[in-house]
Amino acid sequence: MNRILIVEDNPDLAYGLRTGLEIEGYAVDVAAEGETGLAQARDSRPDLVILDLMLPGMDGYRVLRTLRDDGLDMPVLILTARGEETDKVLGFRLGADDYVTKPCGVLELLARVAALLRRARRAEAANGAPIERFGAVEINPAARTVTRGDQLVALSPKEFDLLLTLVRRRGAVASRLELLKEVWGYSADVMTRTVDIHVAELRRKLEDDPSKPRHILTVWKAGYRLET
Repeated sequence: MNRILIVEDNPDLAYGLRTGLEIEGYAVDVAAEGETGLAQARDSRPDLVILDLMLPGMDGYRVLRTLRDDGLDMPVLILTARGEETDKVLGFRLGADDYVTKPCGVLELLARVAALLRRARRAEAANGAPIERFGAVEINPAARTVTRGDQLVALSPKEFDLLLTLVRRRGAVASRLELLKEVWGYSADVMTRTVDIHVAELRRKLEDDPSKPRHILTVWKAGYRLET
């Protein structure tokens, strides 16, 4: 049984989320403060964390940063009323796997949770996969590490998954919808900006000149492809 930690200070919302998740068969823990949620994540190592940003004491960004600094790589879904693109970019840079703006329907949230857990299981099954390379970049799927030259590059879990998906297409174009399905597990046209934000982050970290990328290319009206 997958265990999910909800870090949310609104008791009514937390209760509704907990009820919906438990009906789906998940074991659920709830924390109402950032410090408490961080401590529970460290102690119980849940399979997934649903994290609000505006929390009393330690806010959600600090919780997320600390989790990743501690080496905890469970999927983190941010659920927040803060819907500006700058908020989303910061969340993804700190290591979030998904970003959902309140209000959000329970059925959509359950679908996103299931997709993240499926992706995590696939990542575990990828151990032993061969090393992938393009330009000066080397990707180790088993260790989930990326190096550029002799420097280790810090990628969020979804940045890593997106990069590996593009590399394994061997130059073929992937549409945004295909990437949403393969990387995030979505089957519908939702949050297409999520792909664009992650691509921009990969270029920032891996390209010599992110404004003129040589490897992670946009194909007009089609999607993205990776040029080795």
